[in-house]
Amino acid sequence: MSTFFLTTYMLIWPVLVAAILYVLVSAFFREWREARMEGRSLV
Repeated sequence: MSTFFLTTYMLIWPVLVAAILYVLVSAFFREWREARMEGRSLV
């Protein structure tokens, strides 16, 4: 494999992890805010 493809492969992983983490955290805070407004427990 060429250096370009290896570098691209290594740089894609942090971007994917950051995107997945952003989706999970934003969904959690959305649910938390909704539960707080309705007066129910998150658990």
